[in-house]
Amino acid sequence: QVQVVESGGGLVQPGGSLRLSCAASGSIFSISAMGWYRQAPGKQRELVARIPRGGSTNYADSVKGRFTIFRDNAKNTVYLQMNSLKPEDTAVYYCNTHPATGAYWGQGTQVTVSS
Repeated sequence: QVQVVESGGGLVQPGGSLRLSCAASGSIFSISAMGWYRQAPGKQRELVARIPRGGSTNYADSVKGRFTIFRDNAKNTVYLQMNSLKPEDTAVYYCNTHPATGAYWGQGTQVTVSS
C-alpha cells in the first residue's frame, strides 16, 4: 500500500524556521516528481514547491527565496526547509506527487506562524 507521511510542523514565531519531512513509499518516490502543497483555513489547497526526480525545482511566488525543497532518494524522503516564516504561511502542509494523486493525500502537518 502506498503511503505518504508528513511530519515536522509546529508553532513558530514570525521570522522563524521549520523543516518538514515527507516519507513516501518507494514505489512512487522512485518514479515521481514530488510536491509540497498547503491549505490555509477557508482557502483552496495550493502548490508550494515541486521537485522532479532530477532537474530544477519550482516555487510559488509567495515562498521564493524563503523555502527550499530537496529530496533524499536513498531515504525516499522529500523535505521542505522553510525560513523567514510569515503569519500567512500558516496552513496544513501536505506532500504528494506532482501532479497530485488523489489517493496519496495524507493527514498533512500543521504549521502555525504566530507571535
